[in-house]
Amino acid sequence: MTVRTTCPYCGVGCGVLATPDGQGGLTVRGDPDHPANRGRLCVKGAALGETVAIAGRLLAPRIGGQDASWDGALDLIAARFSETVARHGPDSVAMYVSGQLLTEDYYAANKLMKGFIGSANIDTNSRLCMASSVAGHRRAFGSDTVPGLYEDLELADLVVLTGSNLAWCHPVLHQRLMAARAARPDMRIVVIDPRRTATCEGADLHLAIAPGADGHLFNLLLAHLHDTGRTGGAFLTHVAGYDDALRAARASRPQDTGLPPEALRRFLDLWAGTERTVTVYSQGINQSDSGTDKVNAIINCHLATGRIGRPGMGPFSVTGQPNAMGGREVGGLSNTLACHLELENPAHRAAVGAFWAAPNMAHRPGLKAVDLFRAVGDGRIKALWIMHTNPAVTMPEADRVARAIAACDFTVVSEAWPETDTARLADVLLPSAAWGEKDGAVTNSERMISRQRAVLAPPGQARPDWWQIAQVATRMGFAGFDWSGPGAVFAEHAALSGVA
Repeated sequence: MTVRTTCPYCGVGCGVLATPDGQGGLTVRGDPDHPANRGRLCVKGAALGETVAIAGRLLAPRIGGQDASWDGALDLIAARFSETVARHGPDSVAMYVSGQLLTEDYYAANKLMKGFIGSANIDTNSRLCMASSVAGHRRAFGSDTVPGLYEDLELADLVVLTGSNLAWCHPVLHQRLMAARAARPDMRIVVIDPRRTATCEGADLHLAIAPGADGHLFNLLLAHLHDTGRTGGAFLTHVAGYDDALRAARASRPQDTGLPPEALRRFLDLWAGTERTVTVYSQGINQSDSGTDKVNAIINCHLATGRIGRPGMGPFSVTGQPNAMGGREVGGLSNTLACHLELENPAHRAAVGAFWAAPNMAHRPGLKAVDLFRAVGDGRIKALWIMHTNPAVTMPEADRVARAIAACDFTVVSEAWPETDTARLADVLLPSAAWGEKDGAVTNSERMISRQRAVLAPPGQARPDWWQIAQVATRMGFAGFDWSGPGAVFAEHAALSGVA
């Protein structure tokens, strides 16, 4: 039987049709009815069926490298976490989770840490991917809100790509953009990138700016928009801080961009003169040492001209990981709460705490990813649970992170594969269900929620991540984790969004 589900590879969130082949494998093709991809798949999505072999999978819990029962592993985790909190306080424990989790997994983990253990020491590998956009959105809009849709790429008269090699990193979106361009030859595409990438091949203008100069470019654009009378009007009456933003923007100089004057002028005039403009940005912006400021420099140009929230216009953050947005929706970062609420806001904390009947609501932001592992290394964090990510390889200063995990008093790792660098460092290793074996929801870059459905049975004793979290929470003596399935977790998340 063919099952409609969602690709797990990136934030585009493509729909796929997966059909078991009767021998433990799958055939996969694009779902023509899914609005994100309309049947298109990139090479990774098309090869999904080749990733589901179970040879080498983790098939049972392990304690100290030896197979164990689920009861034994879960009881040990609950006891060690409870003992650590009792002796050293809530901030002595932490979780490091992943954009590969489903929304229900993310929700359960954040409820346990922030509402019941009482610490916000839970962060995610999405921190390394999208935190600049989260901070920029919150600073601009008051919440982590993406104001664009994929359809806007097809409706725009000008699409600007900055910090994004869309052709390689989000190929299905690039295919949609190129198809729209073929249907509407008057559409213009600008690529801003120090390198000449594959995305430049379809562009009308490639701006080879100096590395890191994106912020200067959009500051100059804001000043140009003001000086040519493109700002103002009714929309600007709803925007605060315009004068301060303009004053800061004027500190940037044309030479800071590294662009020839004629290329800079062409871009400024093109953007200023094209109302239906979408500015797409991704990791080249987010992973800068001034990423949040660059995000706001982009957003400021759209806010100042009212080119936002209407068809074919707006700033558009394109997500890297498959469910980074779903995690953001349920407060996946150490300084956020579920439903895009603010951990620092007492009213928001009270609303979430009352809904959860939380006995020990975290009252301040926790440690962010890099600082979290530094705290593991210096012994402040004594019990750590890592889920579906490999920080011993992927974190900055990975060798230092690996040494910190190895020295931690007690480390739990939830994984599908036992031989990752991080899994080898675990005191307790829990077998997790992988893509194709679990049910739940994911949210893509345009905030569309899609279902990820099970197609195959989990091998051995592998179990979903939300279930693992709920079992540990219950064994720690906490109420409110007796969900019957992922649908019940999502229903609780949806109900909380109504309260907040």
